[in-house]
Amino acid sequence: MLGAVGVVFGDIGTSPLYAMKESFIGPHPLAVDRLHIFGVLSLIFWSLMLIVTIKYVVVAMRADNRGEGGSFALLALISSHLDERRKAVLLVLGVLAAALFYGDAMLTPAISVLSAVEGLTIVEAGLEPLVLPIAVLILLGLFFIQSRGTARVGALFGPIVLAYFAALAALGITNIVAHPEILAIFNPWWAIEFFRHDPRLAFLAMGSVFLAVTGAETLYADMGHFGRKAIGMSWLTLVFPCLMLNYMGQGALLLDNPAAVENPFYLMAPEWARLPLIALATCATIIASQAVISGAFSVTHQAIHLGFLPRLKILHTSEKAAGQIYMPAINWSLLIMVLVLVLGFGQSTRLASAYGISVVGTMLITTAMLAFLLFKVWRWNRWAAAGTIALFALVDTAFFLSNIAKIADGGWVPLLVAGMIFTVLTTWAKGRGVLRAHLQADSMPLEVFVGSTANSVHRVKGTAVFLSAAREGVPPALLHNLKHNQVLHENVVVLTVEIEETPRVEPDDRLEMYDAGQGFHRVILHYGFTEEIDIPHDLAPIAQHGIALEPMRTSYFLGRQKLIATKEVAGMALWREQLFAWMVKASESAMDFYRLPANRVVELGSQVRI
Repeated sequence: MLGAVGVVFGDIGTSPLYAMKESFIGPHPLAVDRLHIFGVLSLIFWSLMLIVTIKYVVVAMRADNRGEGGSFALLALISSHLDERRKAVLLVLGVLAAALFYGDAMLTPAISVLSAVEGLTIVEAGLEPLVLPIAVLILLGLFFIQSRGTARVGALFGPIVLAYFAALAALGITNIVAHPEILAIFNPWWAIEFFRHDPRLAFLAMGSVFLAVTGAETLYADMGHFGRKAIGMSWLTLVFPCLMLNYMGQGALLLDNPAAVENPFYLMAPEWARLPLIALATCATIIASQAVISGAFSVTHQAIHLGFLPRLKILHTSEKAAGQIYMPAINWSLLIMVLVLVLGFGQSTRLASAYGISVVGTMLITTAMLAFLLFKVWRWNRWAAAGTIALFALVDTAFFLSNIAKIADGGWVPLLVAGMIFTVLTTWAKGRGVLRAHLQADSMPLEVFVGSTANSVHRVKGTAVFLSAAREGVPPALLHNLKHNQVLHENVVVLTVEIEETPRVEPDDRLEMYDAGQGFHRVILHYGFTEEIDIPHDLAPIAQHGIALEPMRTSYFLGRQKLIATKEVAGMALWREQLFAWMVKASESAMDFYRLPANRVVELGSQVRI
């Protein structure tokens, strides 16, 4: 539970820094009076209850794919139960959810760090010119330490965030004591009355109220790290109560002092405590940002394995924990986008206008995927399933429609980024299919190749491993090697790496092997979409079948295609073919990705027109 508190709840835990403030002084200001204070707080409470507690903790977190959660894990869990048409629809939704996640990953560090540092202006108004430089320095430091790994720093996360939540609760209780009537916000009548009094403003205010639930997706995505029970118990017994105490404390403060709406979070604290509170809140926002950055690495890692992104450089930052990885390309890309957002928007209030729309889009997609799960996989009673999904869809749709109003005020930024990433993901997946079909058209069955060539060419000692993208046929690298070198090794292994629709594969199911005769073998290595690929290590068991894998007598042959985009060959639009060709060229070497020994790898190139 301590670990879950430190990692999972950083994003949603920092929402009190800006959610209440933005509800009143955001793009659609509200009068700071009793009706609006009680109405906004009631909406926050019931949003947290319906979205976080019921949708995610009670329902979604039961949908674990061998302990793993998140969009890709849910997609893999459901897809095996659907026909091809529905699977294609679901695949598009899953990819879109991943694309929207990157928009959230950019905005979370920007708005959370900036809102924490802005507390300095409450301590001393003259410090306002320092807010942006300090926020930029913190973000630079955060992204520059990613390559060192989070194993040591992670041990401090839990206690720091625990202290932060204790501070939230203490500040809230101190202010609630002065106005205990604020406890009435648990009555949904206040939310209803808010809508009855001014339906238009109440609807628009939901876009700011939604900021209180950003980070809810993290509960499900990080389930594989801490388990459903630890996350659920942490939310119900600690995080949810502390958040609501703080929100109600801010409401109580506004009842006494409406002018405090400029920053109710920091103005709740006595003057002597504000500077330490800024330091504690800044630490909490750094931790929240760290969790999102690590999540971006994990999502990218899964996307590569599932065939939606080219191979990227992956560095392991821990000898013990395989999941702790660092991806330079993603890290620096995120840093650039975060700095552009911070410097471009300048204030957390302006950033809040852009924040939320990508998150609610992801939540809508999760609801759609849960509908497939409840009806097709779990096979709930139709009425119970329909009622549950209808409730989730109603809440998500209301927030989505309210957030649409943010598009003109900056919400277009994460949508633009998500659209670009969606294009990249789908272009890579489609391009791989086009390239594979082209290569298979020129291939021949392995049995035919063995029968026609095995005894007609010179065989040399040792083992040759040829990587093949397909389970069938002869890989181009084998044909090119025979064409240029006129020899074959005494042992030839045609190896295919397959990623399964499950996070992990049991060790006994890792290796699949077929004897094609004349010293030829076809081997398939199976991996889960969260696992690391290590071909030399996982190929070692074939030695039991008499195939020697001596380090200095084993060569690995890789095919590298230079793609030429043309209009003549049917495939994709020319610009997408050019994008795909560029991604192929820029992708990480298969040698490093598959952990092959550098001095035993031979790459054979060819040109392919697509």
